[in-house]
Amino acid sequence: MSTRKSYTQIHADLLARYPEGVTPSGIAIDEIAQLKIQNTYATHLDIAKEMASVMREDMAAYDADPNRSTQSLGCWSGFHAQQMIKSVKRLRGTTKGAYVYLSGWMVAGLRNRFGHLPDQSMHEKTAVADLIEEIYVSLRQADEVALNDLFKELRSAREQGAGEVTINEIIARIDAFESHVVPIIADIDAGFGNEHATYLLAKELIKAGACCLQIENQVSDAKQCGHQDGKVTVPREDFIEKLRACRIAFEELGVDDGVIVARTDSLGAGLTQKIPVSQQAGDLSAEYIKWLKTEEITDINRASENELVLIRDGKTVRPERLANGLFKFQEGTGRARVIEDCVASLTQGGADLLWIETDTPDVAEIAGMVNEIRKVVPTAKLTYNNSPSFNWTLNLRKQVRADWLEAGKISETDYPAGAELMSADFDETELGLEADARLRRFQVDISTQAGVFHNLITLPTFHMTAKATDDLARGYFGDDKMFAYVNTIQREEIRRGISAVKHQHEVGSDLGDTFKEMVSGDRALKAGGHNNTMNQFGSAAE
Repeated sequence: MSTRKSYTQIHADLLARYPEGVTPSGIAIDEIAQLKIQNTYATHLDIAKEMASVMREDMAAYDADPNRSTQSLGCWSGFHAQQMIKSVKRLRGTTKGAYVYLSGWMVAGLRNRFGHLPDQSMHEKTAVADLIEEIYVSLRQADEVALNDLFKELRSAREQGAGEVTINEIIARIDAFESHVVPIIADIDAGFGNEHATYLLAKELIKAGACCLQIENQVSDAKQCGHQDGKVTVPREDFIEKLRACRIAFEELGVDDGVIVARTDSLGAGLTQKIPVSQQAGDLSAEYIKWLKTEEITDINRASENELVLIRDGKTVRPERLANGLFKFQEGTGRARVIEDCVASLTQGGADLLWIETDTPDVAEIAGMVNEIRKVVPTAKLTYNNSPSFNWTLNLRKQVRADWLEAGKISETDYPAGAELMSADFDETELGLEADARLRRFQVDISTQAGVFHNLITLPTFHMTAKATDDLARGYFGDDKMFAYVNTIQREEIRRGISAVKHQHEVGSDLGDTFKEMVSGDRALKAGGHNNTMNQFGSAAE
């Protein structure tokens, strides 16, 4: 993805400066060429600029063919992100279409100084920017390690007198090297304050490397996880101002292609903090106010002291208000509010992508809303949260059961209707197998049928770490002892070609040896000698 010069170009430029092939301090120009190529990006702002272009290209490709959707996993450390992208590269031979998602939930739960906290914007503002920077440091180090291995191969070939064809083939692989650096979609929550606070934080995230910001339409000081109750939305004008704040941050920093994801939580949000001021019929405020839950007052003189009343459709009405001052929306209006939110975000807020937070994974539900949005904005497309908050097994089995009942394929008594469907007893039944088949194609279906450009899982590495640690601990502290580690981890690392099995190499010990040789020559004290236990793994996972 990087636009760096080729090895041949860099070597020629250096040779023009140092005709003797070495610098005045005795460093070979080939070694400088290696370092220049390993330094795949000068700054993280350069990453943001280039990755924004990558996302724009991917979005255009999706518009042309909805089978060309993209994916990411939420990562709470640079190492998680690095290993994910390395795995994708091993699997596909490319990182194309793979992103990193940075979840505010995981920053709150795992990466803040206040402890493990719920997703309520209680983590430090700087924590998100710090994690973005950490992720890109890790991805760039993966570049350095892999390129160093290629240059070691090149040096060895030259030392052994390999022919020009072999040497040129290695150089061609160096020049064709694809960076592990990929786009990050960064969760800025509800902006952590007013529109100016949103702008200031957005700049920090962009400077750390974020090419894409995801922001939600909840109240920033009452922010809740999208899959919890008690969500409070803001009027659409307020949200549009925060979208504009993000856009200004991109523009100021020269990330002209920066991508903004406008998330609406209105499907599950039944409250608003304030009633906006409508200037004329049909404006954004009027369209927001019309969904308030109200009670008609037939005699204004009977209104209570300090009570708030509205004139709606020629009637005097009392908005229903909780003891904390929040106003309630009418039940069952979430879907309509979502559609209006999305249209406003795209047409007036300048958003590029949408995010609709749902309470179950239902392709038809998303498709129905997207089709309504596309009546106004034909190119509307989404990122979708394949959330661990869903009980996927139970939801999909219930969907299959409902579909088969409607089609007359089964009767009410063939399968239970409730939580019993989660039982392992149904794993190998026709219904269980069909639900699993739908799970395998869920992302394809939602991308081709419901306008989802990007599928992400917000918290997979949180749950993966919990389960993998439990697997190891149960065996290691149980009867299996050391066999638990070898059987569940090391053998699989070796047999799958996971490079982290050579953990010293993974964190740069060979990089350090190479640099020591560059500056110290024969005096270099290297770690990778005969007694390095990593040699026991031979060429595994290189």
